[in-house]
Amino acid sequence: MCGICGIHGAHPSNDDVRRVEAMTRLIVHRGPDEGGVERAGRAVLGNRRLSIIDVKGGRMPLSNEDGTVWITFNGQIYNYRELQAELLAKGHRFRSRGDTETIVHLYEEEGEKCVERLRGMFAFAILDRRQGRDKLVLARDRVGVKPLHYAEPAPGRLVFGSELKTVLVGLDRDATVDPEALLEYLVFGYVPAPRTIYREVKKLPAGHVWVSEDGRTRLSRYWDLEFDPRPASEKETSESILAALDDAVAVRLMSEVPLGAFLSGGIDSAAVVTSMARASEGPVRTETIGFSGPGASDERHDARRVAEIVGADHRESVVTPEIGEVLAALSPVLDEPFGDSSVVPTYYVSRAARDRVTVALSGDGGDENFAGYRRYAFDALENRWRGRLPKPVLAALAAAGRAYPKADFLPRPLRFKTLLTNLGRPPDDAYLRSVAFLSPEFARSLLRPEVAAKVACHDPFAGHREHLSRARGLDPLSRIQYLDVKTYLEGDILTKVDRASMAVSLEVRVPLLDHVFMAAAARIPSSQKLEGMRGKACFRRALASRLPRETLEGKKRGFSVPLDRWMRDDLRGRVEALAAEGDPYVDPAAVRRLVLEHRRGRSRHGTAIWSLLMLRLWHERFGDGGARLRREALALEAAGR
Repeated sequence: MCGICGIHGAHPSNDDVRRVEAMTRLIVHRGPDEGGVERAGRAVLGNRRLSIIDVKGGRMPLSNEDGTVWITFNGQIYNYRELQAELLAKGHRFRSRGDTETIVHLYEEEGEKCVERLRGMFAFAILDRRQGRDKLVLARDRVGVKPLHYAEPAPGRLVFGSELKTVLVGLDRDATVDPEALLEYLVFGYVPAPRTIYREVKKLPAGHVWVSEDGRTRLSRYWDLEFDPRPASEKETSESILAALDDAVAVRLMSEVPLGAFLSGGIDSAAVVTSMARASEGPVRTETIGFSGPGASDERHDARRVAEIVGADHRESVVTPEIGEVLAALSPVLDEPFGDSSVVPTYYVSRAARDRVTVALSGDGGDENFAGYRRYAFDALENRWRGRLPKPVLAALAAAGRAYPKADFLPRPLRFKTLLTNLGRPPDDAYLRSVAFLSPEFARSLLRPEVAAKVACHDPFAGHREHLSRARGLDPLSRIQYLDVKTYLEGDILTKVDRASMAVSLEVRVPLLDHVFMAAAARIPSSQKLEGMRGKACFRRALASRLPRETLEGKKRGFSVPLDRWMRDDLRGRVEALAAEGDPYVDPAAVRRLVLEHRRGRSRHGTAIWSLLMLRLWHERFGDGGARLRREALALEAAGR
């Protein structure tokens, strides 16, 4: 696990070398063990390394035998030993024992198509100087576990990095905020790929390769999730799930440093831990946290039950969140606004785990693979009603929904507004509304008038619609699962896990997002995943022989924080400052209305207020387009610190 960065241009100068050295200093948290910068041809490549495999011999960037192919790599390749054996048989020689050199030699054999042979999580840059060429290849893993950002500030010049801040330092001028990305952030709580919050910088989409050669660039997709449901009995489905699960977990147990797992009260992390226990010789190290205080999430009891079953070396922590402390820890690694508050518990559990391990397995991906989100069941319910009720009745229900109050103060079974209004929308539009943190109309109302005018005609769902159009031939459930893998999973879930874990130099592996496992899940008919309002049906049945009923049937709670209380109490001062001043994007009068409604209990605006606070936090650090960051980073580099 590492951080990568670099500059590719016509004639790299000493200034470019200094810039890349400064860029590597910004991502020491991603690789505290070792750093390296190499000038090769038209490129300067940088790397920071967290040593996991070949701890002493895996220094990067590294090259092939004659220095014509160079790589800087972030991630872990789980099938590298099999690939290495194949390459040795073809005459390649290895100077290290790790997976990075395997990619170099595989690239020599297969070119950019080598990514199709890799099983793992990765982001890398390869410079190919063979036979007088100067070819740069950027690649990112299939679902986006590892991040990669890039900018093309001038023809023939590229700046790239694991984190957005490294690209800002590599640019020669300040980046500018993209108002359309700003609106998308408010709607979704993150900026969907390929956008970033800046016009000049892009994210390399998951499952893509970017190539620069002979003055031309191209972006191509090398992988897609293909749903291919096949008839199978429940027994056959259970057997295939467990076999794929055990395989995906087993390949992720390779490590020369301590390894463990996150364990919550849910079935996804429990499934991973039970599989780890079956493949491990000793007890599995597991980590669980709970928050203290009213309204806080605490799954320690449920996690403890699973830990006792598998005989884990289990540790629990009770956290009293110091929100100022965690914001200070996260703001340097959240390079663009990020509104998912579950980044806070993810940071705390990562920090707790890092005391004992350097690598942790997580259960992320179970909801996307097996239809675990509640919105999947409600989408199916809405589709059934649309198919059975006459259009006039649907129109009347939708009208009633528009008139129905946003009754956050009522018990959940009495909150009908979204359900009713969605009945009057086409299925795609209804689901897109359900995945939004804020509606586009509400998000625009929070912006200053001059900013709102710039995005008046922008459809924040346009990118999501493109993904849905590629999945047009699938059944309704598979289509929205596909959409979530391409958007929410990459932009929110995996971003959260990467930034929070890397803040404490912890490598997190996600076996439920192994592409072989995902392909197996995509072959299961939707009818076995979602049964009525019950998601993950086939996954629960498969795990019935390994986990107790209480775990399998437990209510899904998620990794939540007492957000509403924080807005009223712990963060009151910050909220009041935001309402008084706003920022260059947010209308303070709109914020004051929001805060007043929240405090009076008329509506729960905790998510919206948190999103605005995170926007403000980002603006204070990065809102100048990287000017201050660039000055400070280059000054430190010049001082030789």
